[in-house]
Amino acid sequence: MTKEHALDAEFTPTAFIEMTETEPTQTGDELPETIGIEPEGDDDPTDAFAVLGNEVRMAALRALLDAEAEGEETLAFSELFEATSADNTAGFSYHLRQLTDHFVRKTDRGYTLTYAGREIARAIRAGTYTDSVDFDPIAVDDPCPFCGKERMEAHGEDNYVVVECRACERPTLTLPFPPGGHRAHDPEGLLPAFDRHHRHRLSLMADGVCPECSAPANAHVGYHDADEGDEGGEEVAETTENADRHRRPQVRFDCERCGCRLRSPVTLAVLEHPAVISFYHRHGIDIRDRPVWNVGDEWREAVVSEDPWCVRVSTELDGDVLALFVAENLEVVTVRETGQTAS
Repeated sequence: MTKEHALDAEFTPTAFIEMTETEPTQTGDELPETIGIEPEGDDDPTDAFAVLGNEVRMAALRALLDAEAEGEETLAFSELFEATSADNTAGFSYHLRQLTDHFVRKTDRGYTLTYAGREIARAIRAGTYTDSVDFDPIAVDDPCPFCGKERMEAHGEDNYVVVECRACERPTLTLPFPPGGHRAHDPEGLLPAFDRHHRHRLSLMADGVCPECSAPANAHVGYHDADEGDEGGEEVAETTENADRHRRPQVRFDCERCGCRLRSPVTLAVLEHPAVISFYHRHGIDIRDRPVWNVGDEWREAVVSEDPWCVRVSTELDGDVLALFVAENLEVVTVRETGQTAS
């Protein structure tokens, strides 16, 4: 039997996007993927990362990264030695051997970074492993998706960006942002960069690719949010009628390889569908200009069927309606358009 759920009028599908990282599923001797290291081999990631705990070795990686930035893919032994604080060449030779194979490769022309070495050096340079960035609230030039008032603001907490409304005090989203991005942008440029960063990550996952490790990302549409109280703050009674009324369809992406996980409204996951882009373009709107925390109050979601799963995601502009029917695996199985411009 199918059931149709009408979402509350105040519900905006742009809310409650969140990202968490968890331990990946492991079987037997399977290991989670680490940057540039193949778990299928005999190498233990613990041993690989243990060799990085030395300033001389880190200086060598930084020197090779700087050389690449200047167009030099390799450095000679003597050039690397001069770039570090090593006291003698014998000691430096030992440190360089520890880096070889995992993070540095020796060639006929000298030494060069491996993929893993390049990724590690860039992450350290960007502060990914060492920086914790907070920033004071800055105004967000968009109305709240819940109450409509223009009192939205964003603030940073330990490399996370929190966007919330000071009028109704409802958080819209909380998502991580690399410390390098925090430090590279002024307040005016930070939020646009943050928006593009996560739209790109969401687009990759919607295409079935994990943005962290590029392994397959599995999508599952369903009721993934926790039970929530109503607008007045009272708990919802545990009845089937109330539970169905307040449950909201979402899509959850999971990467079993590295454990990356993203939970999002279905609407956000289909924003870059060709039918959506074309529909908005015909109405003179670039949907990419809408930030993830508020893509517009014209969007609606409704569960058409739970067995099999089907969610209707629709939007209306100038009397024209576009509806996408989304299956459990996030596939858009049907697109319908009605109105004056429908073809």
